[in-house]
Amino acid sequence: MEISGIFTAIVVGIVIGILGRLAIPGRQRIGILWTILVGVLAALVGTAVAGAFDVADTKGVDWIELAIQIGLAAVGVVGVERLKGRR
Repeated sequence: MEISGIFTAIVVGIVIGILGRLAIPGRQRIGILWTILVGVLAALVGTAVAGAFDVADTKGVDWIELAIQIGLAAVGVVGVERLKGRR
């Protein structure tokens, strides 16, 4: 993976993580680094899931893939928040 690919993954992770946090009502008590990590992971897993359902490459914007990624990010944010809350 090249530097541009890593940079792109981080930027996409930030966007997906923030959208995942916005999809959840109320305040989430996790930091920006956790949001980025959850977003990057959700983007990667969401792309794999969309590919498995053959909706990853469509004409125009891949809305289904984006919805899967945001949903996974929302689940990830809730999971991290609950794990951090147990401490």
